[in-house]
Amino acid sequence: MAYTEIIAEVSEGIATITLNRPQAMNSWTRQMAHEMSEALLAADSDDDVRAVVITGAGRTFCAGADLSGASTFEVGKAPDLETRRASLAFPSVMPWQIRKPVIAAINGHAIGVGITFAMNCDIRLVAQEAKIQFAFVRRGITPELSSHVILTRVAGLARAADLPLTGRTIKGSELMEMGLASKALPAEEVLPEALQLAREFHQAAPVSVALSKRLLWDSLTDGVADVDAKEFKIFEWVCSQPDALEGVLSFLEKRAPQWKMSVKRDYPDLLK
Repeated sequence: MAYTEIIAEVSEGIATITLNRPQAMNSWTRQMAHEMSEALLAADSDDDVRAVVITGAGRTFCAGADLSGASTFEVGKAPDLETRRASLAFPSVMPWQIRKPVIAAINGHAIGVGITFAMNCDIRLVAQEAKIQFAFVRRGITPELSSHVILTRVAGLARAADLPLTGRTIKGSELMEMGLASKALPAEEVLPEALQLAREFHQAAPVSVALSKRLLWDSLTDGVADVDAKEFKIFEWVCSQPDALEGVLSFLEKRAPQWKMSVKRDYPDLLK
């Protein structure tokens, strides 16, 4: 599809998705949510894409929901949940749902949905001086996009409660100190570092990466025994696949692996 509020490009096996409303500090709209969902689906179905990087145009990652219209938080009356979620600018596809690793390159301020959406990515790199704010309670609403479970599992309840309950503003460096980002860097280094990290996935078997990602996200809600059972089912399956043999041979022969399996073609139906 033709995008008007994001830019989606694929180069060297990396899909870079850029929030592209710099004149409005990349504020989030229904159209942006729809385009982001489509771009994530496209990356998921493209075997040439090994990783996804999401960033913002200009000096801001995303300043939150576009508050320029009175209908920003107007709840639709449609009977089906999907339509009502779309009316509130919820994406239909989240980064954690696709089978490729997704890196949020938070190159500037991330407010409201700007940070809750980023929390749904697998890895976060953040600008040290970026303003980060779960501003919802200061707008009379509550955090969304699974924030309550993700924050609690990643940072622990005591630390997680701070940000969504106070709505206070912190810097990117503090986000990293709380364990909610992997690295805090000067703003100009965030995207290059994210792209360099994305290149690391070229060395990993794509189906193995996809399955491991699914298990990691399932662990947010599953118990230890449930995850162990899923891990064994997956481990037993991957051991019988050609990429397992290739991984061992390439290591012994001291060469780069030539992965044979495709996420689009070979991803197993084992984790329902």
